[in-house]
Amino acid sequence: MLIRDVMTIYPVYINIRSTIHRAGEIISIAEVSDLMVVDDEKTFVGVLSEGDMLRAVLPNFDEVIEAGGTLADAFAFFVRKGRDLARRPIAPLVITDPITMKPSDEAATAATIMTEKQIRRLPVVEDGRLVGTVSRADICRAVIFYGG
Repeated sequence: MLIRDVMTIYPVYINIRSTIHRAGEIISIAEVSDLMVVDDEKTFVGVLSEGDMLRAVLPNFDEVIEAGGTLADAFAFFVRKGRDLARRPIAPLVITDPITMKPSDEAATAATIMTEKQIRRLPVVEDGRLVGTVSRADICRAVIFYGG
């Protein structure tokens, strides 16, 4: 079974020049944990994960509490920091050398990589262009469909 047989052909993506606020909107609306990132010519640039976005705005809770603050203080700081970072570009947070797959790769290879590296979704790239994504759920669906 090849990646082209199981991949999602309409990936959720964002332009590299977008803001953190816009990325948060897309992640919330699309209910995905990461975004594929492209440039103005739709060339694949990298991946932006919600985890990387959260780490960029999360305060160090231990430091806040050690300084005499409370969890409520830490959360208020988190909200302020998020508001301050909202208009900043996503570019510094983008993973620019992610593992990618080609449509002609074996789905089993993708499944192995995702399991070993604890990755939920991989970009599918051909000739530098984002042509889709393959997720653990895509592979599970294919196994059930083809195997059942």
